[in-house]
Amino acid sequence: MPEQITGAQSLIRSLEHAGVDVIFGIPGGAILPAYDPLYDSPMRHILVRHEQGAGHAASGYAYVTGRVGVCMATSGPGATNLVTAIADAYMDSVPIVAVTGQVPRPAIGTDAFQEADISGITMPIVKHNYLVTDGDDIPRVIAEAFHIAGTGRPGPVLVDVPKDVLQAPAEFSWPASVDLRGYRPVLRPHNKQVREAAKLISQSRRPVLYVGGGILRARAAAELHQLAELTGIPVVTTLMARGAFPDSHRQHLGMPGMHGTVAAVTALQKSDLLITLGARFDDRVTGKLASFAPGAAVIHADIDPAEIGKNRVADIPIVGNAKEVVAELVSALRDLPKPDIEGWWQQIDKWRDTYPLGFTEPADGSLSPQYAIQRLGKIVGPEAIYVAGVGQHQMWAAQFISYEHPDTWVNSGGLGTMGYAVPAAMGAKVGRPDTTVWAIDGDGCFQMTNQELVTCAIEGIPIKVAIINNGSLGMVRQWQTLFYDARYSHTTLHSRRVPDFVRLAEALGGVGLRCESAADVDGTVEKAMSINDVPVVVDFVVHHDAMVWPMVAAGASNDDIKVARDTAPDFDYDMGEVTQ
Repeated sequence: MPEQITGAQSLIRSLEHAGVDVIFGIPGGAILPAYDPLYDSPMRHILVRHEQGAGHAASGYAYVTGRVGVCMATSGPGATNLVTAIADAYMDSVPIVAVTGQVPRPAIGTDAFQEADISGITMPIVKHNYLVTDGDDIPRVIAEAFHIAGTGRPGPVLVDVPKDVLQAPAEFSWPASVDLRGYRPVLRPHNKQVREAAKLISQSRRPVLYVGGGILRARAAAELHQLAELTGIPVVTTLMARGAFPDSHRQHLGMPGMHGTVAAVTALQKSDLLITLGARFDDRVTGKLASFAPGAAVIHADIDPAEIGKNRVADIPIVGNAKEVVAELVSALRDLPKPDIEGWWQQIDKWRDTYPLGFTEPADGSLSPQYAIQRLGKIVGPEAIYVAGVGQHQMWAAQFISYEHPDTWVNSGGLGTMGYAVPAAMGAKVGRPDTTVWAIDGDGCFQMTNQELVTCAIEGIPIKVAIINNGSLGMVRQWQTLFYDARYSHTTLHSRRVPDFVRLAEALGGVGLRCESAADVDGTVEKAMSINDVPVVVDFVVHHDAMVWPMVAAGASNDDIKVARDTAPDFDYDMGEVTQ
């Protein structure tokens, strides 16, 4: 017979039954009834300093563990402060469940104190959401929320519970299974489509494996490695797929897109077949869509049928889980001749040799941001987790750190959320406490969410933060340099003077270090690596006009990729087109 308890007790017990071990949150009036039974729960609650931090921490946790992350907030501003993090998780297919309190049922729609229609607000940015109006439904709703968030194409689910529902008596009965009519994610691909794709791959002469974040979400890196080595086909990994295929592997061309390698971008453009796995033909990869890979046939495999044909028509669409799709492709290809791509590799190697990733040291002797990030990656190594904010430092971290393993690169790709790095790194460290976690942040990003260092210090979460401090909103400044006649409208942060990041780190409970020269980079990183009981912040004071190259301007064709001939600080940057 179902047990009679309060709705709040049912909520906490349901989260326990769902396997939750940690919740990131902040209490408030409407959610307060749930915090009373939480006091006695074995689940760990981490009291963040801002609800956005709770959402990003839940995402960072989910990113590196593959489990559903959980965040909790009260009604009104507590819930709306989660919106950015929920949208971020939605864009990058990260499984989180957000639990919010709501004003009592009789007050809904009356503009009550701290009321916001969070279900309506989040409808376009969640996989599903619930407004629970009957306490007896809480176990079922929580079970369904976790099932929806973590299956098919992962994503965020919001559960909004009015305060009076939490306070009222409720029956607790955890469902033995979840059966949602109309929700049947297709995991196994259609065998005929796989066979047709294998034939096309075997017959191709200029194929490219275009790999997106879906490979990582499906835990399919091992299968991808098999497919690549079986066929010998070049691999490109998008920003969301860094680490899905080892950077050190000869077949890896690097990252495609706006700031991708010349070899990756040009190989896509000149290919005759795109084998697209868990990628969505994002505008940052395709550039001007009409001119993207004009001679290529397209095999598009994705677990979300809505993505197939959305931006680029697929010649062979395959709906299914990436792990299953790639495994079946490998099986089908074993019985077919390998594609004849020797000439293709000769051309690719010319692009790779002619246009390697690199950077020019600043003429004034100041610290190159690329050098600082590159050395950090070399010293720390590929076993660590690197979490980036958004902007120039994100692109340099994607370019100049070598990723050898899946789930070691965490970033905000689709939404491009400044302030993501510190709280997401916190969540990643909670999820994998024995792994070194570095947040690579900009001085602009860091000032948005650095208060979560307090959380890290108090909760014993010793993340490390590298601030790439160029004193400005660097990526915006780069665009102003290139496209707005160097008219720097409101992008200077003055952060070399205010705040003092070293003293700020110490005030927030951590250790602060500063590095201003290339000669001091190694020693500073090694010092940071030796401190493992509190958060560490390294203020890398870098040259203020370094730029991210290569670059495809927004809306331009990938055929117009530019490489910097000279990125010296006097702006003598001759942007040269890559000859095909």
